Amino acid sequence: MTVSKMTWRPQYRSSKFRHVFGKAATKENCYDGVPITRSVHDNHFCAVNPRFIAVITECAGGGAFLVLSVHHTGKVDPLHPKVSGHRGNVLDIKWNPFNDFCIASCSEDSTVKVWDIPPHGVLKNLTVPWKELQGHSRRVGLIEWHPTANNVLFSTGYDYQVMIWNLDSPEAVIKNPVRTISHHTDVVLSMSFNTDGSRLATSCKDKKIRVLEPRTGNLLQEANCKNHKASKVLFLGNLKMLLSTGSSRWNHRQMALWDQEDLDVPLLQEDLDGSSGVLFPFYDPDTHMLYIAGKGDGNIRYYEISSEKPYMHFLTEYRSHTPQKGMGIMPKRGLDVSSCEVFRFYKLVTIKALIEPLSMIVPRRSESYQDDIYPMTAASEAAMSAEEWLSGIDKGPVLQSLKPGSRVPDSYPELSSGLGSKGLGNSLGSRRSQSRPGQLQLAYIQDQLGNKECRSKTSVSNGQDPTLCSPPKTENELRLKFHKQQEEIRRLREMLNQRDVRIKQLELEINNVRNSQDSH
Repeated sequence: MTVSKMTWRPQYRSSKFRHVFGKAATKENCYDGVPITRSVHDNHFCAVNPRFIAVITECAGGGAFLVLSVHHTGKVDPLHPKVSGHRGNVLDIKWNPFNDFCIASCSEDSTVKVWDIPPHGVLKNLTVPWKELQGHSRRVGLIEWHPTANNVLFSTGYDYQVMIWNLDSPEAVIKNPVRTISHHTDVVLSMSFNTDGSRLATSCKDKKIRVLEPRTGNLLQEANCKNHKASKVLFLGNLKMLLSTGSSRWNHRQMALWDQEDLDVPLLQEDLDGSSGVLFPFYDPDTHMLYIAGKGDGNIRYYEISSEKPYMHFLTEYRSHTPQKGMGIMPKRGLDVSSCEVFRFYKLVTIKALIEPLSMIVPRRSESYQDDIYPMTAASEAAMSAEEWLSGIDKGPVLQSLKPGSRVPDSYPELSSGLGSKGLGNSLGSRRSQSRPGQLQLAYIQDQLGNKECRSKTSVSNGQDPTLCSPPKTENELRLKFHKQQEEIRRLREMLNQRDVRIKQLELEINNVRNSQDSH
């Protein structure tokens, strides 16, 4: 009698991100005492760029949000000035991807407002926006910037309309969007663009996922899956796939993967757990990593996505005892490449009035720049103007290297040649933000040094025009000026360190050339 044995062969998948781990910031590197909003909307409530962090706050009589320097960690002054121009609660905020000093907000007062943040932060309450967009008849719940066209903003509200706005319009109050998309029969729950902005995916309260052509508003695909009630939808970069998170027929939290060209049947469905909080998906197209964070959860699951079956590979999860109400994400150009950081969250912890940075790190022994985990990524330069996009042109994003000292080619000269202070502000803002925090472009630093040499030696300007350097009147202003001065000193030190490293590299190259010549 022969006994058959079942052979088991484990299949190992090689991956650079197999051991990615989450590292929470220490208490002194968190933002403490922030009055985070108590709104029940399923939005992120937080927006981050390499210069500022913005968070929607709880306030009486209208809506407001807080804008802090990313380096202004520790205890936040309860009287810190706010951006407070809305008459109703603020529901969503998003930074302009091509201007680190421009942020859009939408509110229950049925308006969208676009704000110019002063270069050194909000030193007094900001109530007058740069642009006000009036078109929705009910409260506005979501806004999204176009990923490659400059100054194109999308908004959607409880009137079920998706509106497209051209902010290059000269009016301060814009009442007519360039296009209105009216395919939805209920509230739009999320919006997501593909890489070049030629497709817009939406999830809706009517349980349907739609893929639209954003410029014309044409409906390209529609999914009506009875087994999956989607709440959030996300384009997965250039993989031509969509990911949706929601709930199953039995109210289990669920993920579904879709082919963007065929939404009849999902490629993959996976139940996660029986909790009730909304699942926020975040995708990094550079590493093909997907992060799933549940509202009210303390953990974040992460996966690696591939274009072939089984499509999704679970890596591990970050666990924490502090539940998150919302999440902000730092753009890739703001990450710390010296510590192999590939993603950074900003967790809103309402019960502690705390914003906690959380870095996702690839463990590497070498301290040198790791080319294999930092491919070319989206830069802070727009690929085209709003007029070009509206005329029918689609362009992929301008790419940059995250390697310290690298420069981004000016592929969009229209930004810098724009007339008026607004055009100059856009150009300067995007130029300032091309590197990660703590590093500025060499040309910009040289400009700053040149400007300082021309100033009076007795004026302490901290990088500002001397006419703007009035003495601080309050303890809060004094603290802000101190932080700015420390930041300036730190940046100049890093610039000097970079020059020292470059000098050593050149000396080694010279020695190598001499040795090779001597050997010949």
